[in-house]
Amino acid sequence: MVDLETRELDYFVAVAEELHFGRAAARLAIAQPALSKAIQRVETRLGVQLLVRSSRHVSLTPAGEALLHHGRHALNAVSAAARSARRAGDVQAQLRLVIKPGGDANLLSGILAAYAGQPDARRVDILFGGATDRADYLRDGRADVALLYAPFDDLTGLESETLFVEGRVAILPRDHRLAARTELRMADLEHETLPRWKGVPGSGTGPEIVDVAQMTQLIMLGRTIAILPRSSVEPVHPGLVHKPVVDAEPSRLVVAWSQLDHRPLVASFVEAAVAASRPQPDPAAGQGPGAAPGGDVRQSPGRSPV
Repeated sequence: MVDLETRELDYFVAVAEELHFGRAAARLAIAQPALSKAIQRVETRLGVQLLVRSSRHVSLTPAGEALLHHGRHALNAVSAAARSARRAGDVQAQLRLVIKPGGDANLLSGILAAYAGQPDARRVDILFGGATDRADYLRDGRADVALLYAPFDDLTGLESETLFVEGRVAILPRDHRLAARTELRMADLEHETLPRWKGVPGSGTGPEIVDVAQMTQLIMLGRTIAILPRSSVEPVHPGLVHKPVVDAEPSRLVVAWSQLDHRPLVASFVEAAVAASRPQPDPAAGQGPGAAPGGDVRQSPGRSPV
């Protein structure tokens, strides 16, 4: 037996978010008495009270808080499933790629060129996400593939292939006590303030930021420093210095897609991205003992993959 219908869950989430039956009814375009009766039926069926009602106030009980949390995820999953089904049946569907502006390690042009050479290539729509929300584009169906940075981005529920491995750098104001050093270790930065990236738990204790522009301004003001992949902070801002952190975990640029998405157009793009990211052999160098095998991922100088 299904305890809740999607429509009923949608009704409850609207009331729980608005905490007002009138506003929720207007949002849902239904009559307020009908909405109130629908919520009462849900409470009766579940056997718990979800809302505390008074003439002036609506609040959530612990059971209501739990249903709101899981209900949002359930509704998002249903929407994503519907979008995926429509796209799977659309033979003319375009491929949607989400990236962070400047977050492609200068690989995007080569990847798109390689994909365009595939016999089943589609037009690629480029979507620009924020610093921390691009993985959500894949989970809720807004995008088909993404360029993400591991371990910074959460890859839960996603498949991925590594395209590029690089070291990380500390970004410091020019008058910082460590600015004259040629390289740093994590121990040198132990007592420094790192920013809190919005949507990334445990990312730091400093000011909350949502993008690199905010981060740059706060570093110049001496409020924080940052440790980021080398390619994501180039070119160097004139008010800052970048120092390699030699023992920081390397960063991996990956092409990612949903674990549930097995469509050929996604597989074709991933194949092209991996091929385009491989280092091209130098014809003059030959294949000596130090030559890298063709399947290795591209690396920045001096860094090794993990």
